[in-house]
Amino acid sequence: MAFLQHRWKGAVGSSLPALLIQLLSLFSIVSAANVVTYKNTKYVEMTTDAGQSLWLRDARKPALYTQNFGDCLGNSLINVTRFDAAYYKDNMTVLFHLEGNTNVANESLMCVSPLLSALLSLTETSLCPMNRSVPIEANGIIPVIQSDVAGIPAVALNIPDFEGQAILRVFANSTESEVGCYSAVVTNGVTFSHPYAVGSALGVFIVIAIAASFATAIYGSHLPTTRTHYAHSLSVLVVFSVFHHIFYTGALSVNWPSVLPAFWSNFAWTAGMIYSESMQNSINQLIGSNKGNTSIVGAAGSGSTAAGLGGGYQISQIYKRSLHQLFRRDAHSFSGHLADLRSAEAEQYLAKRALANSTEGYDWYGSPTRPGLPLPGNFSGFAGTLAQEDIPVSNAFMTGFLWFLILVVNVAASVAFVKWILEALVKYKKIEETRLVYFRQHWVGYTEAAVLRTTVIGFFAIIYLTIFQFTYNGAGGITAIAALVFLVLFLGMLGAAGYACFYRLRWGHYEIRVDRLHAEKSKALGFVPCVGFGLESRRTEKTQPRLSLGSIPWRIIDYIDEDSQRVEVHQDEAYIERFGWLFARFRRTRWWFFALWLVYELIRACFYGGAAGYPMTQVFGLMVVDFIALITTVILKPFEGVRLNALMVYLLGFSKVATLALSAAFDTRFHLPRITTTVIGVVIIVIQGILAIFTLVAILLGAISSYMSVTRDCGVFRPRKWEPYRQNYFAHLEKTAPDVPLVRRPTPEQPKEPYFRVASVRREPKIEDNDPDKINPGNSSTSIAPGPRISSRVGSRTNSMWSPTISNNNLPYGARAHRTSWSTRDFTSWQEGQHSNRSSQLPGGSRIADRVSDGSLRETTNSERIRTSIKSPAVTAALDVQKSRTDKGKAKRAPPNEPRSEEANT
Repeated sequence: MAFLQHRWKGAVGSSLPALLIQLLSLFSIVSAANVVTYKNTKYVEMTTDAGQSLWLRDARKPALYTQNFGDCLGNSLINVTRFDAAYYKDNMTVLFHLEGNTNVANESLMCVSPLLSALLSLTETSLCPMNRSVPIEANGIIPVIQSDVAGIPAVALNIPDFEGQAILRVFANSTESEVGCYSAVVTNGVTFSHPYAVGSALGVFIVIAIAASFATAIYGSHLPTTRTHYAHSLSVLVVFSVFHHIFYTGALSVNWPSVLPAFWSNFAWTAGMIYSESMQNSINQLIGSNKGNTSIVGAAGSGSTAAGLGGGYQISQIYKRSLHQLFRRDAHSFSGHLADLRSAEAEQYLAKRALANSTEGYDWYGSPTRPGLPLPGNFSGFAGTLAQEDIPVSNAFMTGFLWFLILVVNVAASVAFVKWILEALVKYKKIEETRLVYFRQHWVGYTEAAVLRTTVIGFFAIIYLTIFQFTYNGAGGITAIAALVFLVLFLGMLGAAGYACFYRLRWGHYEIRVDRLHAEKSKALGFVPCVGFGLESRRTEKTQPRLSLGSIPWRIIDYIDEDSQRVEVHQDEAYIERFGWLFARFRRTRWWFFALWLVYELIRACFYGGAAGYPMTQVFGLMVVDFIALITTVILKPFEGVRLNALMVYLLGFSKVATLALSAAFDTRFHLPRITTTVIGVVIIVIQGILAIFTLVAILLGAISSYMSVTRDCGVFRPRKWEPYRQNYFAHLEKTAPDVPLVRRPTPEQPKEPYFRVASVRREPKIEDNDPDKINPGNSSTSIAPGPRISSRVGSRTNSMWSPTISNNNLPYGARAHRTSWSTRDFTSWQEGQHSNRSSQLPGGSRIADRVSDGSLRETTNSERIRTSIKSPAVTAALDVQKSRTDKGKAKRAPPNEPRSEEANT
């Protein structure tokens, strides 16, 4: 007799009971089953609740089914070679299949359910008793009712990467102990893992980024100009840093939800985790039988004891007396029906399903896990992440290292291949002989720079894998190789970075000055509100500094160059040729950032690999490191290109900190429900997915800008409508290449035009203010006595003074009306009028005939006429002054000792 425990444990916390129905229900369905074959396809008939008959394809996809399975006991007496089960929602049935063998001579096994005993009898399986001479094989169809699957919500059949396990436990009656345990992962077929489609798309974008970056690096013969255009193309280092961050998040030793390893499997090849059957077999031969212990990194290994798997079991509950009694009663009650059910139709319906190598029949099954892999359904730590690629964690270092060597060789060969292609095109006159002449002459140096740049890109991944190999404590030979690789990379890369800094800074000294670091209101990408950082010394240089939210003391290390004649680092062709692979993409004032970046990547690798098995140390240690790195990069903004700063500083930095903060919830000590962990996992997928999308968009924009760079010497640019963008891009390069603080241009002043504006009005004292004959302010009107009319030759302003009436009706309350006063212009006009009338004077006197306002004629002299017409003392005094000036002028013009004429005296 056998005991089979089926546990369908999903993210919804539901389970399918192992004992689902009564035996009579099974017999009634078996006897009524009908199978037909049409065009080599088997169809099964089913009857719906409404009584309608439907024909279903026998090889259709189940709603839930098992995949790979593994030994969860470690020393099982039963060697299971096939173990699968499937749940069909359309006809409410569960299919089961078991195959294997054993070395036990004779052992009686216990089965809790009489149902399973009947199934084993129907399939002529010799599990009862178990004998090593007879292969083990059991299969069957178990009908279920709605109440049996009521605990499984409908969403569980459609959500991606449904979490579940089907566990088989076998117990021996003689010892009442467990002699076999196998666990299989349960899935619904919907998943985030699409490595062939997504991985291929990522590969196309990466090739575009590499081609664009390489084209800007080899085009042109003036190294400073070439470096400027290369700095604004998209960095392949940034692209791989994004993808490595996404995949190697799975190196944290926490219990991941199944959605995350499935999503990360799309990026596995960018981290060097590519499965190859021949490579894995070679590594297995090198490793031998020492596969290490996956429990060190938090994963339950296949082939090791997992007593608590699926909630564990209690042997006392299995061997209850009531169960034995129930089994005897049920066995006797149905013993008479077993012979009748062995009809031809029932045997055809319950015939064993096709084997794995068959092209027909059921194919929704898995296979036994490879040695070194964790139990199916366990996604803890780096072992659970690598299990998606079918790579044992013990083979991780050698797999990544071998693919890294293959990459380095391919990069070097590709550069040489491009050189030979160009030479062939020149030889056959397909291109001009002067085209790319600098690259063709220095292609060896370009090859060295490409190999070294590739090493910088893979620095974090290889260093992490070497340190992880030390922690995992696998095979001695593999560990020795890891130690050698670690020393070469550690000493080589850090030594090269240190020598590059020393080579540039050897002629100078350092000074430390005190400053303050301000937290300022800023905007990321020009529109996203965020907090930026700025130094006090820089804020004083700005006309309108940003609003400061607070500040802390800061120290600045300044380098003082003693050679004032030395060219800038971006203009030093010898330095670019030797160390351009390290600093070419960084700003003029941040050219040394490569050294800081390598140290940062080394610290991250130490936390990921050295603290494996200690999830809280990993999570919070890395969170502190990445947060400090985020603040530092925001302050420095090391890259010359705007896109690189936006992608590397803001997006990648935020994704690292946010992912680590959310990953802390997956520690097993928190015991979060799997629904909650799945939701958190989806949030991480959204964050990292947005980062990946922005990276792909940046690759396309970088390819366009690189195309503009390599066509900078072309007279005609296509497409023509992009010409304004091209000119703006070149202007941007010229502005950012010097890396000097931008001075805000003052607003240009508008040209001043003639204008009239009354700013203020002030009254000065007048002559008439001293006139005793003032006008009474109380009068509503003022009249001037009518006088003789001035000749029409006098100007209109003079005539206006003789207006008979002056009205002050519009004066405000309390205002005082003043007499009308004459100006010099009035006097001059009046005098000219008097001289013009002299010709009309009568002989013997200066009398003229004039008509006064009353119409009468009378004879008056000139002086009398004026005095009688204007009786104001002020006017009289003004006339006397004017007359005096006229007499003096005539006296100066007269000859000396010559008597003046009477007319002049007058």
